[in-house]
Amino acid sequence: MDRPTALVPLHYVSLGGHGPEDVAVDAHGRVLTGVADGRILRVHHLGDPRTARVEVLAETGGRPLGLEPLPDGGLLVCDAERGLLRVDPDPGSGSGSGTGTGTGRTVRVLADSVAGEPLRFCSNAVALPDGTVYVTVSSRRYPLDQWIGDIVEHTGTGRLLRVPPEGGEPEVLLGGLQFANGLAVGADGSFLVIAETGACRLTRYHLTGPRAGHADLFATLPGMPDNLWREGPGGPLWVALPSPRVPPLELLHRASPAVRGAAARAAVHAPYRPSGTIGVMALDDAGRTVAHLTRRRSGFRMVTSVCATGDHLVLGSLWEPGVAVCARPAAR
Repeated sequence: MDRPTALVPLHYVSLGGHGPEDVAVDAHGRVLTGVADGRILRVHHLGDPRTARVEVLAETGGRPLGLEPLPDGGLLVCDAERGLLRVDPDPGSGSGSGTGTGTGRTVRVLADSVAGEPLRFCSNAVALPDGTVYVTVSSRRYPLDQWIGDIVEHTGTGRLLRVPPEGGEPEVLLGGLQFANGLAVGADGSFLVIAETGACRLTRYHLTGPRAGHADLFATLPGMPDNLWREGPGGPLWVALPSPRVPPLELLHRASPAVRGAAARAAVHAPYRPSGTIGVMALDDAGRTVAHLTRRRSGFRMVTSVCATGDHLVLGSLWEPGVAVCARPAAR
């Protein structure tokens, strides 16, 4: 792996809300994100902090995490409290459970249970051209506000789900994942890439070919991966690294379940402050590093997502009250 280069922040844009955990780009280059109070926001003109403007698209009534813009202008939303949602592109379109307040857009619940239990801690989703939706669930034991408990206990209760095009009960495709998080589709549509935050790796799940239905290693990373974002059909796969590897934590993961459980119970009640080291990476479809950018002693902490628009990289964070706009690296 090449030596990392500097992740250079240019400016910050406040959103009037806390914790823009995921950032994505719509068809017009505008950045979409969700914040802790349940609002889905669209940010215009991020390249200039003097003209940046924040628009409310919808309110989920829960806690939005991963976002997936759809070709028809709709938006898939993974809500940690309500499950898999869809925000309709036009006011009054569609039907279903709940509406976004104050925006006129309809928020529909697509799935809120799986295998007889509530669909909680729904983290990321991607949609295929045939309408099939794949979803990650980070933990079956810990809610979002206790996420660190799952990382410490190393529960391996993360899942990959499939929601058929016609809707209905999600199917569990893969279990035993270490805090399943970001999700992306291979450029040729033959596989998915899943970020396993608790294992510092990316896992590949084959959709087609002789290994269809099986998983293998896509890449081992120098930190804990969070959200994934693919830049266009043939572009690189961007990975947010909110934290570098933590050797004492990796040592704890080799301890007995009882020891890990006790440590997790202590961790969820202890004050948490994120690392000052942040990073992002771009990989090709063979898992090779295309770009690796880091910053130590960063004032903008816990970078949980990254996307690119124009000449900029935009960083989201579960911790911060806004997004960071950084210089995009030169093409290699």
